[in-house]
Amino acid sequence: MNSRKIVLSIVGVLLIIGSIFGAKYIINSKYTPKPRPQKVVKTVIVETVKNGNVPIVVPANGNLVAKRRVELYAEVQGVFKPGKKLFKPGQEYRAGEILIQIDAAEYYANVQSSKSNLYNLITSIMPDLRLDYPEIFNKWQTYLANFDINKSVPILPEMSTEKEKYFISGRGILTNYYTTKNLEQRLAKYTIAAPFNGVLTEALVTEGTLVRSGQKLGEFINTSDYELEVAISKTYSDLLNVGEVVELKSIGQSKTYKGKVARINGRVDLTSQTITAFIEVKDPDLREGMYLEANLTAREEVDAIEVNRSLLLENDQIFVVRDSILDLIPVNPVYFSNTKVVLKDVPDGLTILSKPVMGAYSGMLVKVFKDQETNNQD
Repeated sequence: MNSRKIVLSIVGVLLIIGSIFGAKYIINSKYTPKPRPQKVVKTVIVETVKNGNVPIVVPANGNLVAKRRVELYAEVQGVFKPGKKLFKPGQEYRAGEILIQIDAAEYYANVQSSKSNLYNLITSIMPDLRLDYPEIFNKWQTYLANFDINKSVPILPEMSTEKEKYFISGRGILTNYYTTKNLEQRLAKYTIAAPFNGVLTEALVTEGTLVRSGQKLGEFINTSDYELEVAISKTYSDLLNVGEVVELKSIGQSKTYKGKVARINGRVDLTSQTITAFIEVKDPDLREGMYLEANLTAREEVDAIEVNRSLLLENDQIFVVRDSILDLIPVNPVYFSNTKVVLKDVPDGLTILSKPVMGAYSGMLVKVFKDQETNNQD
């Protein structure tokens, strides 16, 4: 009985060991082949090379400035008198309208006194002229008849002989005359008139203010003509021409404006190595200080193409497609803009990439986008 149990125990152990080895054999015998990776062929967008004339457009930008502007300064002292229009920013004035009127009552009295003295001096010499210089008496008599103390002093009669000059000068008439004319000139500075049609953009004084000599009063601009000052590379200093039409565009707006190159500075800026060009533009929608972008057509490059800068490799090569395989060819870049590059020495008829491909290399297998291939065949 005991021997039977021993035999059964041994058989049970052997079965367990056998099942373990059997399971390992079954596991090891199971083989799943690894899937072979499929070769991915990237789809590319291409274009056919056709050389032609490519305009070299130089981008530039700047702020508009009124072409005609006047900074208003006082040359005399006095109280700012109220006028027909308020002296405020945005106020429009026509040419000849009074911008500023400074109280000149006291100074006006001095001018009138000087005029009166001159008139009296000339009157005092008339008896001597009648007796000693009858030949010149009539012209001085006519001068006195036309002398109006409420108007500007008329020009003195022309003195034809040295004798007449000595006599007139010796009586102090010339000195008094030029003193009076000087006072009249200064009296005119108490009134500042608009030199042209425009708008007041800055007002630093108000009615009733005591204005001092040399004080800035404001700024006045013409709103019909503006200039855009732009800095461009000195490379194109000999390519831009005065009178050339330029397209201008404001940021954030679809409207464009037409301007023309009015002036080109002849000096190159030492720090930036740029030259300054001034573009004249007229439009009722424009305002001083507006930021505009300009595209200056400097020249045309013959037998060239323009592509995206991302297609040009560092060693001046681009990818072409030959029988569904990428290849590299050398090119000659002649101009770079922010997003484009102008290339020469690219043969006509070649198929080049029009959009960059990630991980592209020479010998890479590609396929052309189907819809584009159909269009190319058409």
